[in-house]
Amino acid sequence: MSHALETLIGHWKADPLSTYNTWFLWEERLKNFRSIRRGLAQVVKDIDAGTFGSAFRGSSLETVVGSVAEQRQIFKGADHAFLWKPKLRIPDIYENAINQQAFARLLHTCDCCNSAEEVIEAIRRIDARQIKGLGPAVANLLYFVHPTIVMPFNTAIVKGYNAVTGSSVKLGKWEHYLSMREGGLRLNAQHRNALSNDMGALAGLLFDIGSGRYAAPPRDDDAAALQGWEADLEKVREESAAAHKRWAAERESDATHTEIQGWLRDLGKSLGYGVWIASNDQGRSYQGGRLGDGCLTQLPAQARAGLDSVRLIDVIWVEADGSKVAAAFEVEHSTSIYSGIVRMLDLALGTELGAGVSMFLVAPDARREDVRSQLRRPAFTRVAELGIRYLPYSELGAHRDAIGRFGSGLKPLNEISHLL
Repeated sequence: MSHALETLIGHWKADPLSTYNTWFLWEERLKNFRSIRRGLAQVVKDIDAGTFGSAFRGSSLETVVGSVAEQRQIFKGADHAFLWKPKLRIPDIYENAINQQAFARLLHTCDCCNSAEEVIEAIRRIDARQIKGLGPAVANLLYFVHPTIVMPFNTAIVKGYNAVTGSSVKLGKWEHYLSMREGGLRLNAQHRNALSNDMGALAGLLFDIGSGRYAAPPRDDDAAALQGWEADLEKVREESAAAHKRWAAERESDATHTEIQGWLRDLGKSLGYGVWIASNDQGRSYQGGRLGDGCLTQLPAQARAGLDSVRLIDVIWVEADGSKVAAAFEVEHSTSIYSGIVRMLDLALGTELGAGVSMFLVAPDARREDVRSQLRRPAFTRVAELGIRYLPYSELGAHRDAIGRFGSGLKPLNEISHLL
């Protein structure tokens, strides 16, 4: 099967609509790792402080699991396992305080440890408690803490793994998950050059097999089956070409995000600020050059001493003398605002230069109510203290030239934005 699987991996990576291209290589995926990990730490804090509550809705867990579920198709439905089902009393981490504390210890231990042995030991401890309804779906949270150690887990991934390996892994059992993880590590090691050290790549491949996009490769010694399977792969490629418009729309969304960053870059320069572009966006193509052209190569020392996520804020304006961060902008074109808010919190509360920084969420006009509803979540109670403002695309587009020519400081931006 090794040769056939290598062939499949090649087709999978070339398919523009595979999870490899739509999720694994998606730049927002990496940006969300930090914020999801930060959200899990907040869940632990809430449980330890006794403020977590007795329901999923409105909890910090709902916020972070919702962010995971928005990680495109591979994690769609990741929140279902954590929804409180009162008739079944599952998962039993809302009304049972002891189980809730055990769940917090699992998250905290995995956040603090560095080895696979420690992660597995923490999983075995939670499994020993036999908490009703709390199964391997938790691995989807732990993946964002240890992507090289923990493998995502859902129905399609399990089906894909069983189809590829001939195993009989079942949902809902930690011991089955751990066996799949061991097999997945071996499979990943065999094809490391074509996949990644990040277990998300293998999980994406298995997801596409398990969801029916690809048939599992047959044994190498079955010539007829191999021929039929290769024909199926070609069919998938043709279907991908037919569905290319949907993928192109997603790329257009990314292009819009870059364009807005470009507007903010040029406006900041016109107003005399030094401009920082998110470290993972600096190399993006923009107007015949790179988005980071002419921008700061490093943040002020006081900001660098803060959390790494500050470097991922979409655009930051720094005073000309480099002494102070004047404004921070998160562009939220179509994705969840959760990660952007967390990065702003990190700047405001985790760095010396965070105090008094003007913060803007820049988003399409139609997203205003979505932004408001997100900020009403309990996990964002401190956001109100920061004075974050909503800056619609239309206002920025209509006034940016005039502000750049005649404006001074941040007053013009405050006038065309709205306090959230």
